Amino acid sequence: MEEREPERIRFTDAASYRTVRSGRTDIDPREMRDSMGHYASGITIITGYDDSGPIGFTCQSFYSVSLEPPLVSFSVMTTSGSYPRLRATGRFCVNVLAHNQSDLSNQFARRASDKWAGVGWGPSAAGNPVLDDTLLWVDCETVAEYEAGDHYIVVGAVNEISPLGWHSGDPLVFFKGNYRHLRSHERPVRAWFVDEEGY
Repeated sequence: MEEREPERIRFTDAASYRTVRSGRTDIDPREMRDSMGHYASGITIITGYDDSGPIGFTCQSFYSVSLEPPLVSFSVMTTSGSYPRLRATGRFCVNVLAHNQSDLSNQFARRASDKWAGVGWGPSAAGNPVLDDTLLWVDCETVAEYEAGDHYIVVGAVNEISPLGWHSGDPLVFFKGNYRHLRSHERPVRAWFVDEEGY
């Protein structure tokens, strides 16, 4: 099978776009981060493997893009020290962390050579690290990359996904700069957008 280079698009005029859309050019990065922190999300570790060994970094910005075909996306800072190695492989695995894996999240969030110390994992069919005891994992081939401001937006075609029996426990949640857990005693409320227009 012929390997293809992922599509790369660069958004170079972000400042002009913001001026046209909002009339403001003075939004402080800290203000932006604090505001966006009110949007709760899960936490993932993006992994890969090259000739130097396993690659991994913590990532909050992950989401499902499409069901047909199955596509997912994550965002990573353009200054990331790990992403250039991952990009070169053309593939990655998204490991969604469970509620008791905050220490693992912190371990992979730092710039260090010993991120993998004491970490249990096994390979996906493509050879990417699948971390032990996660909530779920998705193994992908990189199909597109977009440079948007200080981040890259990476799109992956899903080749393998964790079996249904893997999905147990609750997620690790990130909200307002802190890790949070779901309250298990609260009765879930059905999200109707899952069956309608949203997903």
